[in-house]
Amino acid sequence: MKWSVQQLLANKGKGLHIDQFVNMEEVRKIDREIREISPIKVVGDAYFSNTAVTFQLTIEGTMTLPCARTLNDVEFPFTIDATEIFQLDQWATFENDEDVHVVKDNTVDLLPYVRERILLEKPLRVFSDKDEGAAPASGNGWELHTKEEEEQEKVDPRLQELAKFFDKEK
Repeated sequence: MKWSVQQLLANKGKGLHIDQFVNMEEVRKIDREIREISPIKVVGDAYFSNTAVTFQLTIEGTMTLPCARTLNDVEFPFTIDATEIFQLDQWATFENDEDVHVVKDNTVDLLPYVRERILLEKPLRVFSDKDEGAAPASGNGWELHTKEEEEQEKVDPRLQELAKFFDKEK
C-alpha cells in the first residue's frame, strides 16, 4: 500500500481501488497489551483532485486483548472507516491543514496511517464472559466484589439500630 506520486497520477483518470490483506504484527510491538492481531483487510478507493488524493478506507480485523478482570483472552473485532488526504502539490494550500498529510520522499504510504487507526481503536479495557482465569477472584485478605454486591450489603447508618432490633427477634 505504497505508491509513488507518479503512479498515483497515472491512475488519476481511471481511479484506484484497494482491496487487500495486510499483516500488522508490528502493532503488537508498539502496544504490548495486544496479544494477537489477525491480518487486516483494507478496502477502499482513491479519489483525485488537482492538488490532492483522498483515500476512503474501511479497515477490518480482530485483535486479542486481556480481560480487565480475569486476564483471559478476549477477541475484539473492529471495523474502522477512515479518510486520509495526501497533498500531491507541494505549493497547494488547504483549509484544514491538520487533516492533510504531506507526501514524503515523493511516496504515499498508507500503512503508518492504518497502524495509527488500529491503535486508536483499541479499547481501554475489555471483559471476558468466563468467570475464572489467570487472575484470581480472591486472595490473602481480599476478595473481589461487584458493585451490586456491595450495594446489597450496605445498611443505611440511620437504620442500624432498627436492624439490631430484627436480629434480636430471630
